[in-house]
Parts: sequence; C-alpha cells; structure tokens
Amino acid sequence: MLNILIWLVVFMLCWPLALLALLLWPLVWLLSIPLRLIGIGVGAALALIRAVLFLPARLLGYRA
Repeated sequence: MLNILIWLVVFMLCWPLALLALLLWPLVWLLSIPLRLIGIGVGAALALIRAVLFLPARLLGYRA
C-alpha cells in the first residue's frame, strides 16, 4: 500500500519519471532474479558450514 502511495506522489510531482519507473520495474525485477538465486545459494552454503562446525558439540549433547 505504501508503494502505491509513494508512486502516486511521484506521479503528481513528476509524471514522466513515475511512468518510466512503472515501465522499467518488470525489467529490474527480471534482472534481480539471478542475484536472489545467488543469495539463496550462499545462505545454504553458510548453513551447511554452520551445521558441520556445530556437529561435534551437538553429538556431545550441547543444546543452544
């Protein structure tokens, strides 16, 4: 809802900029997909490293 209100304010102040943002948003979203996939992969790799590092402590009965 806040995004729509901000877009309406920009539309009232500078309508060409608002229309350009509206037309370019799908392109920006498509370009961000690979970055999201990289973020998911890095997060998974860090979770795996964390699990491997904490495995000995968990085997010895430590509960965080």
